[in-house]
Amino acid sequence: MRSTTSFNGSTVNHQTFVLVGIPGMQERNSWVAFPLCLLYLLTLFGNLTILFVIKTDQSLHEPMYLFLSILACSDLGLSLSTMPTMLSVYWFDAREISFTACITQMFFIHLFQWTESGILVAMAFDRLIAIQNPLRYTLLLPNTRIGKIGLAVLARGVCICFPAPFLIKRLPFCRSNILSHSYCLHQDIVHLACADTTINMFYGLIAVICTLCLDAVIIFVSYILILKTVLSIASREERSRALNTCVSHVCAILIFYVPMIGISAVHRFGRHLSLIVHMMMANIYIAVPPVLNPIVYSVKTQQIRQRICKMFQQKKIRS
Repeated sequence: MRSTTSFNGSTVNHQTFVLVGIPGMQERNSWVAFPLCLLYLLTLFGNLTILFVIKTDQSLHEPMYLFLSILACSDLGLSLSTMPTMLSVYWFDAREISFTACITQMFFIHLFQWTESGILVAMAFDRLIAIQNPLRYTLLLPNTRIGKIGLAVLARGVCICFPAPFLIKRLPFCRSNILSHSYCLHQDIVHLACADTTINMFYGLIAVICTLCLDAVIIFVSYILILKTVLSIASREERSRALNTCVSHVCAILIFYVPMIGISAVHRFGRHLSLIVHMMMANIYIAVPPVLNPIVYSVKTQQIRQRICKMFQQKKIRS
């Protein structure tokens, strides 16, 4: 698909989009490059550590930790989809990206975001089952069922994302090829089209309703049921213990939804704000959640924290 503009009576075909770093201050892009690179390394280290600890420790082969490993894989996928272009923009000022590469990146960004949303729903059900039926917890959620849930969540994301590249390929781009961020998003690309984008907008609305909005409602209802169950427990100590098992998941939900709500609010109501604010919110929205999730679960989940400390102590002894 090519974007076209007229120039001296001829047609110029643009094969690329242009990504944006710090608006109007490209010479200062390197200021953002180092923090982004640090976030990227922390994301890789944190999520790979979580995966390694869960894989190597047989006692962590329980539903909660298996769902956590799926969440870590999703975070890794999102980081690997976005960070290369973000770092190339801010560190090397390499801002051009081919049309094919852009829509491919767009596909994987939305795929991993919607997959993560589905995983958070599955983790909410996991907490609900663990609190309502603690004695049958592992029987109700065997490893095979967790694997099927993970595949179902991924399949849902693929099915919802699949039309997006084809809907964009049919559009002509004859205005500008400059995007708003250092990565490609569906709505950002569609805004550059010089044709009727009603179908694309309708698709985007339906996709958000069927994933993020529906998932948020299901998570909310799940926690109402969890609170109802917890409040019916007679022992105050048992109530506290049950709620503590949900703290990490609640933090993960906030980490996922708060930046999304923040960037939506900035785009909708913050048009008077500096372009730098928009840039910072866009980077926080895409780069911060994958690095915070492993930190939260390492700090708030005692079993994970103990295994990580034990792993590093063993390495220290060996050295």
